[in-house]
Amino acid sequence: MSTEPQQQPRLRRAGRVLLVDARERVLLFHGTDPHRPDESYWFTPGGGLDDGETTAQAAARELFEETGLSVPVDRLGAVVHSQTAHFTFAGVAFRQEQDFFLVRVDSWRVDTSRFDEVEQASVDGHRWWSVAELSQTDEVYYPAELLSVLTGAGVAAC
Repeated sequence: MSTEPQQQPRLRRAGRVLLVDARERVLLFHGTDPHRPDESYWFTPGGGLDDGETTAQAAARELFEETGLSVPVDRLGAVVHSQTAHFTFAGVAFRQEQDFFLVRVDSWRVDTSRFDEVEQASVDGHRWWSVAELSQTDEVYYPAELLSVLTGAGVAAC
């Protein structure tokens, strides 16, 4: 048994976006943790707050940085889901309180040219997923309750 003290998780707030197109598909990014490259997963656009930001401001900023889509903060609307996620990334433990906002678009061509160094190293693709596809996949995606969040937010199972 190890006698090393357990690392206290780094507290973090985040704003995330459920970007849904006219075909009722949600955009997810695919990536890995640099410390665990054989474990891949899918996740929504978004990220941590900069100093002084609200979760809505962070969600809008991150959406632009990660997809090229500029959405005014007031168009994000109300939070459709909140959760506290516990995870490690690059050897650092996090306790992340995050709010999710639903943004609908007719369609969008994702532009990842604004990815930062960490995103460039850890994200290797993106895909638009239907509720039906998510319900049938063995792939790992976050949040784990994404299906119920999408259906609760009015995204149809096409």
